[in-house]
Amino acid sequence: MLTGANSMFRFVLCATLVAGCAALPSRGFAQGAPPGPLEPKPGVQPEQAPQKTAIRVRVNEVTVPVAVRDHSGEMVFSLTQRDFHVYDNGAEQKIEHFDLGGDPLSVVLVVETSSRIEPILPAVRQTGIVFSQTVMARSAEAAVIGFDDSVEVLAQFTKDPEDVEKTIGRLRMGTSGVRLYDAMARGVSLLGERPDARRRILVVLAEAQDKGSESKLGEVLRQAQLANVAIYSIGLSTTAAAFRSKPDPTPPTQMGPPGTFPVPTPNGMPQTPEIERQMQENVDLLALAEWLVKTGINALGPNSLAVASKATGGLHLNTVRDRSIEKAIDEIGGELHAQYTLGYRPAGDGISGYHDIKVEVDRPEVSVRTRPGYYVPPAN
Repeated sequence: MLTGANSMFRFVLCATLVAGCAALPSRGFAQGAPPGPLEPKPGVQPEQAPQKTAIRVRVNEVTVPVAVRDHSGEMVFSLTQRDFHVYDNGAEQKIEHFDLGGDPLSVVLVVETSSRIEPILPAVRQTGIVFSQTVMARSAEAAVIGFDDSVEVLAQFTKDPEDVEKTIGRLRMGTSGVRLYDAMARGVSLLGERPDARRRILVVLAEAQDKGSESKLGEVLRQAQLANVAIYSIGLSTTAAAFRSKPDPTPPTQMGPPGTFPVPTPNGMPQTPEIERQMQENVDLLALAEWLVKTGINALGPNSLAVASKATGGLHLNTVRDRSIEKAIDEIGGELHAQYTLGYRPAGDGISGYHDIKVEVDRPEVSVRTRPGYYVPPAN
């Protein structure tokens, strides 16, 4: 009887274990393998993969610096938002931001340290206190970039005027290289990383010459316009540098569109590069700036800094004597803290190409200076 009971117990136990194993999910040796495709339920449409859409380029906000002066050249401070009208490609825009010298500044000082400016480098070092007091003032932050045949960030962004002043005062003379456009590109890149609420200013203290840069002036100006960077420039004397430098054996870069000369020559005189070079003082800087931005290439001659300022709504000042460098910096600082800033958001998606900007003021007998426009490359 005991043996029969044991046999019955083993049979019941085995049957129970087999039933339990059958109830478990069938994983076994397939454990860890990816699950197979799920069969759709009857009458239910399977979910489709999302469609790829074209990426459209948009400009979030366009910042327009505006300097308004009366007939005597003095800055005008009494205008209100209602006095301004902003047009983008001829269409009037709604001004969403208005300020008079109050928005905090982010400033990058790009200064030439090449051996070409050795005679005036002491005067450049002495500009530190003027820069810290008039350009930085109380609310600005500043960084310093030096360049010769290389580009170096000498001081990261700081709100301490003494740090910037010491950096400028300790500038060291470098090699004879002049990678101006690379230095400007680096400055625009640094400013593009600052908060949108800050006005972005690039101050260039250099000769209007470049050699060896990978960046093109037109490309730099494109990025500056898109990043809402205004370029203020102080041109150091290039006459002494021309006497010290060796003749450049490379052919001159085309200044205007192929086959054309941007400056009309006097009657009876042939259109030659030499005559063009002599006539560059009468170049239409605005037209040249727009052409450079559209083509993204370089320009020939001593107008590169003036064109950069014209293209971005800044101010270009030329210096002949050493002591005028400080005066030029003081003038730039005075304008930065007394100019109007307008902001608008262009409507529509199809905004690729060059956009003309025009600012009108409801005040007679005043002059208005602002950025001429901006270029948006086509979406890839």
